[in-house]
Amino acid sequence: MGKIFIFCALLLTACQKNYLDRTPYSAVSSATMWTSDNLTDLGVAGVYNGLRLGMGNSSNGFYFEIYALDRFSSTTQSRFDEPLLNGTITAGDGVFSTFWKNFYEGIQRANDAIKNIPEKSPSPAAKKARYIAECKFLRAYFYSRLNQLYKGVPIYLEPFTPAQATKARSTEAQVWNQVITDLTDCINEANLPAIYASGNADYGHVTKGAAYALRGKAYMYLKKWDLAAADFNEVKKAGYALFNDYSTLFTTANERCSEMIFSIQNISQPNAGGSFQVFVASRSAQGFAWNYFMPSPNLVDLYENRDGSRFNWDAVLPGYTSLTPAKREVYFLRDNLTAGEITAAKNRGAEMSLYLPNGNEARIKQAYVNRDPRLQATVITPYAAFDGAYSNTTTPTTSYLRWPYRAQALVNGDFQTDTQNFFYYMYRKFVATGTSEIISRDYAPVDAPLIRYADVLLMWAEALNEQGLTNDAIDLVNQVRGRAGVALLNSNAATTVTGKDDMRIRIRNERRVEFPIEGVTYFDELRWGAWKDNVFFTGNGRKQVWGGNVASYSFKADYIYTWPIPLSDIVMNPSLEQNFGWIN
Repeated sequence: MGKIFIFCALLLTACQKNYLDRTPYSAVSSATMWTSDNLTDLGVAGVYNGLRLGMGNSSNGFYFEIYALDRFSSTTQSRFDEPLLNGTITAGDGVFSTFWKNFYEGIQRANDAIKNIPEKSPSPAAKKARYIAECKFLRAYFYSRLNQLYKGVPIYLEPFTPAQATKARSTEAQVWNQVITDLTDCINEANLPAIYASGNADYGHVTKGAAYALRGKAYMYLKKWDLAAADFNEVKKAGYALFNDYSTLFTTANERCSEMIFSIQNISQPNAGGSFQVFVASRSAQGFAWNYFMPSPNLVDLYENRDGSRFNWDAVLPGYTSLTPAKREVYFLRDNLTAGEITAAKNRGAEMSLYLPNGNEARIKQAYVNRDPRLQATVITPYAAFDGAYSNTTTPTTSYLRWPYRAQALVNGDFQTDTQNFFYYMYRKFVATGTSEIISRDYAPVDAPLIRYADVLLMWAEALNEQGLTNDAIDLVNQVRGRAGVALLNSNAATTVTGKDDMRIRIRNERRVEFPIEGVTYFDELRWGAWKDNVFFTGNGRKQVWGGNVASYSFKADYIYTWPIPLSDIVMNPSLEQNFGWIN
């Protein structure tokens, strides 16, 4: 393989944070690699580092990360025009080739470790066995991601050179079976623990609980509901559990709680931090960040009232839904508009006869009270407060999301964004507050969860419901709802479940409001075949808070449910057959 590149200066997913203290190796020859205990540690660290490929920051502007894929879902929107959503994308688009390349790079690293640790490493046998199990998990993870998107890919289980990359695609089912085989080996490894306590030096490494969770998800794709449910039960038995407070779950203080089954470990250091802050924060947050990704109004409207009844705009503002989106802007205007602001609003189409010179803000704020508490934990809603920083300084200040935007201020200023000519909802989830949590917008310390226990509970509920065990599924969903602070299912008329089909809808909506910007929803909607209906319905697009489209979406064709094989790889490997509908 020539040289194996080890990025040990990075904080790696499932790697000890003290790896940051090790002397970095930019390259180690293939003859030397794995030949000492320290090089074995570093080599495995390099495999974990495959999870960080594509992680962006403000210096490169890329956002090829798992969480960023939710910009294609019904819950998150990008401030940029997205070819996948506006119907102009082609098989040559970089998003398809970048994810393919990064996942196969991760597979290459895992294959190298799985082959060479037994042959070359002098580490203790138990440690080597554990490392091999961890690398099989990582290989399974990368193949599962490829299969979710491309639906059938070549399977390589040993290191290969470009000249050896000549295999044809395996079927989608064959790839899932390979994922299951690797994860079963992982689960059967006696030296792999079920769970790590947060203070354990090996915390963050793969566990049996993580392997059961990922294998259960693979069974979900194969619709082997009974096997999926059995695996999810094993995750519970391993000791994972819900954290008690959703609003503080996504913080450095709680990133190692028992809910986090497998996460990308981040710290606030160059090349080791996460990029949530730079891409989902704002100009009012510490680091003067960008709002590349924003909550969709479709998501906000999905959060129920606290009593479990569906939110209805007309119940708050009678006649709201009978107005055109342009006219509805009036409800979101700030108090005490200037003459110029009134004229501008009229010109945009706002129904100014409904404007309240005093109390317009108070009226719209009522739309966001007494809702599922996850709404305020996830989204900055109109006229809500945000504790951040003043104008790219280290001076703390509280700002308010007002419309139209005027200016930041040290006291009582407006919340500033990169998109202040439009009025969007903004993310609160994963965004650092105050001025002391991060060293810069590029290096946020909060870990990025890839699998957490709430995900397991809701997949488990789905697997049970598909078997007709709806009452058991209700109990699992209620654990998630109870933690959130919203009414339990079957606790009143509004939450009464009427059967399996109704429960399926409820589980899907529960997942949408539980996992925004975690890289879950887009994959869910592809798996359910619900993406077209939930994203490309008539009139949908990148929306301002009142539903007015800034850019409309256009569904290309059903074949975009499956990503195309990158054109460069087809040229290099003629054995690869392109997915239906895509033109080489």
